[in-house]
Amino acid sequence: MPGAAVVPGTAAAPRTTAATGGVAAPGGVAAPGSATVPLAVRAGAPAVVPPPAAVAGLEWRPLGAVDIGGLTDLVGRIEDADDPPYRTSAEEIVEYFDSGHAWSAMGGWDATGSLRAFGFVRVRHGDTSLLRAFCSGGVDPLWRHRGAGSAVLDWQVARGRQMLVETGKEAPARIVVHVDEGMDALTRLIEARGFEPRRWYTEMRRDLSLPIPEVPLDRHLAVVPWSPDLDDAVRRAHNRAFGDHWGSQPHTPESWRQGRTHFAPGWSFVALDRSSDRAQVAGYLMSGRYEQDWPALGWTEGYTEIIGVLREWRGRHVATALMTEAMRAYRDSGMQYAGLDVDTDNLTGAVRLYAKLGYEVTRTSAMYTVEI
Repeated sequence: MPGAAVVPGTAAAPRTTAATGGVAAPGGVAAPGSATVPLAVRAGAPAVVPPPAAVAGLEWRPLGAVDIGGLTDLVGRIEDADDPPYRTSAEEIVEYFDSGHAWSAMGGWDATGSLRAFGFVRVRHGDTSLLRAFCSGGVDPLWRHRGAGSAVLDWQVARGRQMLVETGKEAPARIVVHVDEGMDALTRLIEARGFEPRRWYTEMRRDLSLPIPEVPLDRHLAVVPWSPDLDDAVRRAHNRAFGDHWGSQPHTPESWRQGRTHFAPGWSFVALDRSSDRAQVAGYLMSGRYEQDWPALGWTEGYTEIIGVLREWRGRHVATALMTEAMRAYRDSGMQYAGLDVDTDNLTGAVRLYAKLGYEVTRTSAMYTVEI
């Protein structure tokens, strides 16, 4: 759930955004003139960030891996109360502490020693041309409306500014919060602190009981199962395909392998062009299996984590062939639906493609940012 919403509850950011070809609206830049002003000046980071304000009778201290059990219990209580259409697994909570990010976290404990609130700020090491501080957190349902959420958010914004400067890099930067539809209290809270909506995402599903079309490809193109020996070639293809995608940053071999707790190799595919002596990756589709979400969703689904087609092969039905192959794999595993999340401003025609394949909208979310 990296990048999830702050308070009063937790809400997942798009796990990944499916984009045919990896091209969306150009962007990802900060305010005009930022390129000429050092980040240390733009960020206005405080020299010292104290713990959140002492509210609601909570004692605050840094969260660490030793607190994973209490954090897992707290996230479970929050999601049981808010009933979002997903659930965060214990394995995903462990990923909060992964080495692919610089991270900072605070927890608030009550007098009995129970964790009642938490906040994370995470900055990915691999970000280069755009630096991002992702905020996530939540407050126990029994401890809401006492000021804990505001205290956590104020700490996150201050710490986010500080951590962006600590990267030592000079680039546009932003502090990011993702918000699910219907989270009006959270929206008011972050807007009062200068966050503005920057991007909107649509969750979609496709009924797998409907016929799945056959998609013929050019003679030298073929869709093959994902395999470990293709993985780094897919990573390099992904960096090329998403090089001009809004806000996208390149993956290192290390960052590419992280966050794969629920990766489904058997549901993932690569489109290869064998027109030359050396096969080239023309496109790819990677899937996730989030069984913990299915009771909350009310159906089973194979989830398309990410799909990309390189520029040279766009317009040749590669994306459609990858998606229909994944649909068949989901269906053959007994799934009821295929699911994905798409950036609604995607300029590649992704939303139209998905609708043509039978996908329907289920919910929406938004990315709010403070641009630095």
